[in-house]
Amino acid sequence: MQILTLSAQKREGVGKGVARELRRKGYIPAIIYRGGDSMPIQLSTKEFSIFFNKTGGEQLVVNLDFSDETRQALLKDYQIDPIKGGLLHADFQEISATEVMRVIVHIVISGEAIGIKRDNGILQYGLREVEIECLPEDIPGHIDIDVSNLGIGQSIHVSDLNLGEKVRVLTDLEELIVTVTAIKGEALPTETTTEASEPEVMKKGKKTEEE
Repeated sequence: MQILTLSAQKREGVGKGVARELRRKGYIPAIIYRGGDSMPIQLSTKEFSIFFNKTGGEQLVVNLDFSDETRQALLKDYQIDPIKGGLLHADFQEISATEVMRVIVHIVISGEAIGIKRDNGILQYGLREVEIECLPEDIPGHIDIDVSNLGIGQSIHVSDLNLGEKVRVLTDLEELIVTVTAIKGEALPTETTTEASEPEVMKKGKKTEEE
């Protein structure tokens, strides 16, 4: 598993005013927690932005490098400015290399299903992420699923995932991840056509009797 490093500094102040001042100076306020303990920290906005864009939301272990120690952690949450789009805050969970932990991993769908390409079906999504349990070094950044061989009526469930013996899947194995279904066609208006034609037949019959 890839492990990246970020320079970090401990910070004393907390609150909105302190956070705004840090951002003006080129830092992102963050927090690292383990159990019930937490510690406010700050990261270089430029360095963290490069890390964030590079990982693309993948679940990766990061070394937080302080001046006197290094702590391993996972990026658990972050806040983005809804107007400017910049990063506002980050939450890290400190981990131990020997401690089994639970994490949420995103699912990435790839390929074009044969049921879509050949049979004009549609791809319907279920779960977009699953919960797993394993050691930090065995955490997958994401889970790849290739749907190229899926035909109409075929599906992939959590039970179909193969993550190896070191990873335990906690999500319900019956949960649907993706399926290919047929497009429902419009019903032909057969009854309407029959009803509309009957008065015309009756008129013709009446006209014949009069003649």
